[in-house]
Amino acid sequence: MSQETDYTPPQVWTWENESGGTFASINRPIAGPTHERELPVGDHPFQLYSMGTPNGVKVTVMFEELLALGHRDAEYDAWLIRIGEGDQFGSGFVEINPNSKIPAMVDYSTPEPTRVFESGAILLYLAEKFGAFLPREPQARTETLNWLFWQMGSAPFVGGGFGHFYSYAPVKIEYAIDRFTMETKRQLDVLDRRLAETRYLAGDDYTIADMAIWPWYGQLVLGRLYDAGEFLQVHTYEHVVRWAREIDDRRAVQRGRMVNRTFGEPETQLHERHDASDFERKTQDKLESVE
Repeated sequence: MSQETDYTPPQVWTWENESGGTFASINRPIAGPTHERELPVGDHPFQLYSMGTPNGVKVTVMFEELLALGHRDAEYDAWLIRIGEGDQFGSGFVEINPNSKIPAMVDYSTPEPTRVFESGAILLYLAEKFGAFLPREPQARTETLNWLFWQMGSAPFVGGGFGHFYSYAPVKIEYAIDRFTMETKRQLDVLDRRLAETRYLAGDDYTIADMAIWPWYGQLVLGRLYDAGEFLQVHTYEHVVRWAREIDDRRAVQRGRMVNRTFGEPETQLHERHDASDFERKTQDKLESVE
């Protein structure tokens, strides 16, 4: 892989298996499975296959919020997909999500199992199924969806753009970092201006828009992504910080952050979740203490 600043693209690009960088071993220009692997299925109506990245956190927060509201039919099994090890390329996972990205879900409460992939689609599916966290009034519903789809289109610039070049790329490229820093800060300003007007992104009510945006931008301003708080001067986005802290205090959010989490302190990691009691009995600190 050339690192020269005067690099000229070839007439035809060819794939180098080891192109460098943190994710070189799992990045490839083709789709489809790399190995046969059936996915486990638990006892609950919903089977979630995910990892505790920001995109995964959106969905586990949604499930925990639904359960906190008393929706017993929202019980779920959360199975860990270790994306760094290529679990997302197993045949069973690809059958659920041909795009090989977490999270992916199967709803077994329908006449035929229903697969749902893409985090925004899962949030919308669950909100409509349970009639929660998505307003029914047309204008409020539309505003919620405005911000939900804003996140889906905007966050790749933060994760795949800023986060990649600032934290994970094998070399620091000034142009790339400057380009995606500018866009990340612009997006934070968009949110800050909106949250200066409203408590939550869609208005006075907490919705799936907040659940989609908080794991990325909320955790970014709380200093949990890329160790970039000082670099981005996140404290200057005071309305985003206020909103992020309020959501961070929600018990369901705290639980959702733990599910399928494989990093951080052992007491914050619940690799798999099959019952509410797992939060008390099966976090990594407790499992490691009996080994």
